Amino acid sequence: MAITAAMVKELRDTTAAGMMDAKKALTETNGDMEAAIDWLRTKGLAKAAKKAGRTAAEGLVGVAVNGGVGVAVEVNSETDFVGKNAEFQEMVGGITAAALNVSDVDALKAADMGGKTVETVVTDKIATIGENMSVRRMAKIEGDVVGSYIHTAAADGMGRIGVLVALKGGDEGIAKQIAMHVAATNPASLSEADLDQSVVDREKAVLTEQARESGKPDAVIEKMIVGRMKKFYSEVTLVNQAFVMNPDVTVGEAAKEAGAEVVAFVRLEVGDGIEKVEEDFAAEVAKTMGG
Repeated sequence: MAITAAMVKELRDTTAAGMMDAKKALTETNGDMEAAIDWLRTKGLAKAAKKAGRTAAEGLVGVAVNGGVGVAVEVNSETDFVGKNAEFQEMVGGITAAALNVSDVDALKAADMGGKTVETVVTDKIATIGENMSVRRMAKIEGDVVGSYIHTAAADGMGRIGVLVALKGGDEGIAKQIAMHVAATNPASLSEADLDQSVVDREKAVLTEQARESGKPDAVIEKMIVGRMKKFYSEVTLVNQAFVMNPDVTVGEAAKEAGAEVVAFVRLEVGDGIEKVEEDFAAEVAKTMGG
């Protein structure tokens, strides 16, 4: 039986499967629509596609360091329960290792992982575990020394928060201490020079209005703003923050005492920035029924 474009479209609309998968299913079943749906289901392709609309805001961040290179990868799932699944953890570990050889998340999805692309591995795992999953983002940094830290670890090298710190000079000991600091304080940037200018302008505008309300002369207001901006930088920029391990010195000073300079950092937290849609069971059923 000839397989038409209309038949492929109908099957895709019904199952949300990919075009080539839908065409193959129809070819294998001689155009029988119901049999083609079952064929896709047995291959896990329809199931994976149906899961793809669900919000994946849980999961794990994996980190890996090789010499002076470190990577952090966020792999999402629908529930935190899956983050405790050994099968999922093994996949995250493999994806994180693969990330050491690529530069961005698109290249990571296309990277080889045991003879399949990372994207294919994830799709297969969606079918077997039964939840939507995605490789959301990755970050890579380099330095003379790269230290890592996992907060709320679920397994070796992965957890809810993953941090990498790259140093010029120094050693892994101070790098890990600074990574732990980053996990706790979540700085906005490395230094004033790296801070988003729009953030600086907004803060300065707020502080200026506050200072003007004091009724003091402009010359005094200018000095007040300089002092308050310095305080702001000490709160949001890593090298100017009071070091958690020793609040008497800044992170930059602590690094210098250890013969190092912080050149980069990465902090990935599971689900950060993802809007979770909460829906009760009745609403979900009504949505499914078209109500």
